[in-house]
Amino acid sequence: MTTSSLKVLAAGSLRSVWQPLMQRFTRETGVSVETQFGPAGLLRQRIEQGENVDFFASANVAHPQRLKTLGLAQRVETFTSNRLCLTARRSVAETHASWIALLSDPALRLGTSTPLADPSGDYTWQLFETIEKRHPGLGETLRHCALPLVGGPTSQSVPAGELAAAWLINGGQCDLFIGYASYARRLAQCETLRVIEIPEDYNIRANYAFAQCSASASPLADFMLSAAAQEYLQQQGFGERDHSLSFNAR
Repeated sequence: MTTSSLKVLAAGSLRSVWQPLMQRFTRETGVSVETQFGPAGLLRQRIEQGENVDFFASANVAHPQRLKTLGLAQRVETFTSNRLCLTARRSVAETHASWIALLSDPALRLGTSTPLADPSGDYTWQLFETIEKRHPGLGETLRHCALPLVGGPTSQSVPAGELAAAWLINGGQCDLFIGYASYARRLAQCETLRVIEIPEDYNIRANYAFAQCSASASPLADFMLSAAAQEYLQQQGFGERDHSLSFNAR
């Protein structure tokens, strides 16, 4: 049996696609959705601390899986994926030959999301590990010098309607920013910025997963895996879900 309203916590990187998806879900089911956004790690902590939530959409699989292990989620599934990209101030991008050259320049300040609190930060630190293997010393330097400017418990909030990379770079807080590639098309429309693709053999696949925390959220879980929802997410710059990952074996 479903309720007429569901409470959802969702990763901030889903904000731009979530409202259209939930509007369609409500039209199809008559069930309304109240959603709060934030860094997925901090949202998971709220659920662990006892907040009553029907559904949690995370930018990684670890947080939903932990909730299921703790008995706080009934079902966990991957539902989309993402990648990383590098955004640079256009004036500095034009004077460097490659993305590695940009990251290697000690004069440029690199902004990131906050590891542990925000999966985007965790994925960026994984990228640094890959860079370290290919370019000894550079990955470690990036890990120590990167500025975790957003996504943490005490970070500044990105103003509504702004993209973190654009807001931080144009505001002078950093020269470069590593974030999700799902923002690339919108960032590319900003004349002061240049979006640079991170090569496949360096890049990190970010698998998104949901935790269904109540029986009432079963229709929403099914909807997120539907062909319509999957097609819309991919149209908006997200990737295919990883069907090979399974979390519900008994």
